Amino acid sequence: MSVVQLKYGQETLSCTVPGARVLRPRPATPQAAPDELVRAALARPIDAPPLEALVKPGEQVVIVTSDITRYTGSEHYLPVLVEHLNACGVADADLTLVVALGIHRAQSEAEHRKIMGPLHGRIKVVDHDCDNPAELVTLGETRGGIPVSVNRRVAEADRVIVTGTVGFHYFAGFGGGRKGLVPGVASRATCMATHFGVFNPPEIGGKHPRAVTGVLDGNPVHEAILEAARMIAPDFLLNTVLAPDKEMLAVFCGELEAAHLAGCDLCRDLYQVALDEPADLAVVSCGGYPKDINFIQAHKALDYGVRALRPGGTLILLAACADGFGNKTFFDWFRYQDLHEFETALRRNYEINGQTAHATLTKARNFRVILVSELSAAQTAAMGMEKAADLDAALTLAQPGLPPAPRAVIIPDGGSVLPHCRG
Repeated sequence: MSVVQLKYGQETLSCTVPGARVLRPRPATPQAAPDELVRAALARPIDAPPLEALVKPGEQVVIVTSDITRYTGSEHYLPVLVEHLNACGVADADLTLVVALGIHRAQSEAEHRKIMGPLHGRIKVVDHDCDNPAELVTLGETRGGIPVSVNRRVAEADRVIVTGTVGFHYFAGFGGGRKGLVPGVASRATCMATHFGVFNPPEIGGKHPRAVTGVLDGNPVHEAILEAARMIAPDFLLNTVLAPDKEMLAVFCGELEAAHLAGCDLCRDLYQVALDEPADLAVVSCGGYPKDINFIQAHKALDYGVRALRPGGTLILLAACADGFGNKTFFDWFRYQDLHEFETALRRNYEINGQTAHATLTKARNFRVILVSELSAAQTAAMGMEKAADLDAALTLAQPGLPPAPRAVIIPDGGSVLPHCRG
């Protein structure tokens, strides 16, 4: 019986479950140091000219990058990217880094320092504000009638380079790529409208069957955000694919969609793990900080983890949630405890945080979820889950609902690994 190490916030916990299968990504080793990977990708962009053929001295260049809730390796790739732009004749004074907050909170100076690495204090950095009309500009509407308003600095720049990391996303299929722009630097209204595609038309009801993890073809959310992002006309994409320990495995540069799709292919190959039959019990760690910095981020591991379970199976989720829920409106949605009433309210007044809350409660009703976190027992219960003080208490709590010889899985990197049951 082996002991499995599971991350919880900034801690590491030991877990032992007799007979459990440990679901891990396909082993992969970086083929070079991060700066070398970035330089090689910049030299061989996919379906796009190299930066030296795109940018000119004196042009205003905006680099868009993710906030602290999504580790991307930015402290490694941003300095190399800026060095490359400098070599193209772009001065530091003509560069602005825009942090793609989407609807997230502003970043602290310490968080800016983590994101920028050695660039901190050298080039200008600005947090996107989705609610400040003075900082937004309207570009028009998508074919589906979605109004697209985005960060003014991004829209008015001579050149836009969007960066980030590729990973699974629970209803946009994959993160990275176009999501760095929408919702990353979009208005709140645009964020909400593009994400509303998660639902079927009202006469059908429920969630759209293609708005799920790992699916792009026919995914209405992906299609909406890609069309909106294209209206910004970004010049170049840089996306990383990371190992669970945050090592940089690969870098993809080039055209917005083509380079992103290449990253998605590698992500799927590395992180989708097959199961012959569903489990009775899954013990899931989000992967530690920052993947469990708040519950909205931790929900990814919940969404992926239940895919390993039979209907009604039990999931233990380790998610510290040091920053609480991650948005002040998220928990308010749990005033709706009837799922039909909840969906009706969301259709009437859609919010992305409400969608995540609805998805959380839906899973808590279809599976037994035991949560180990810093959230209170009352907060946990409102989300439809049971609170356990620690991992040992959670394993003890789970036992009465399990069969005598339960099929069990342990997922140390639940924010990355996507189980796939063949049967």
